Amino acid sequence: MKKRFFLLLILFCGTRAILAAETLENGVADPASYLGAIKQDLKIQWPKNKTANLVFHGHSVPAGYFKTPEVRSFQAYPALVHQAVKDVYPFAVLNAINTSIGGEQSESGAARFQRDVLTHRPDVIFIDYALNDRGIGLERAKKAWETMIETALAQNIKVILLTPTPDWSADILDDKTPLAQHARQIRELAAKYRVGLADSYAAFKERVQNGENIRDYLSQINHPNEKGHRVVTELIMRYFK
Repeated sequence: MKKRFFLLLILFCGTRAILAAETLENGVADPASYLGAIKQDLKIQWPKNKTANLVFHGHSVPAGYFKTPEVRSFQAYPALVHQAVKDVYPFAVLNAINTSIGGEQSESGAARFQRDVLTHRPDVIFIDYALNDRGIGLERAKKAWETMIETALAQNIKVILLTPTPDWSADILDDKTPLAQHARQIRELAAKYRVGLADSYAAFKERVQNGENIRDYLSQINHPNEKGHRVVTELIMRYFK
């Protein structure tokens, strides 16, 4: 009995140590270790290498809309991440699959999650819906995000959540705006589920605090230009370097 107790204690402490190594103090997955196994696979050379699938799920921003109705897929962060990851892992067979739809919010994204996202057998899923979720509110958005996160984690798929890119009609320095509240909720979800976080909202806020003009990063009121998409790309790439 005593031997069994100590064995359980060792297993428990070992699990706690692994979780501590994989998460930051705020509970969010540590970029250095969260995709550790995937990064090791990306290093494998032919003929033992295997395909990795990155799926980007969200609204018009990851879909590549710049000044509506113009879509610049290859200047949007899903394509930029694809290229950047390939630069780091030249032997990898890598697919960047975009399931985003312009104008969609997270409830609709959750409704088609099984059909449109999981069917691609993703290794990593990126979720980006906050700009449009202002239309459905925090409670409904939280339920939809949790549905997608829990569904993915149940299949051992890595998840990285994205806080919103800016909207120049909302003061990014005001922490009480609906957009700021959605950003806060996404951070809380990342901590709750110990998944990845690309905090776009905080990154753009920091730039404004440093005296930059948010419009320099936008092609229209709520769509980033290539410079804005590169900010998001840099945040995501923290998980792959």
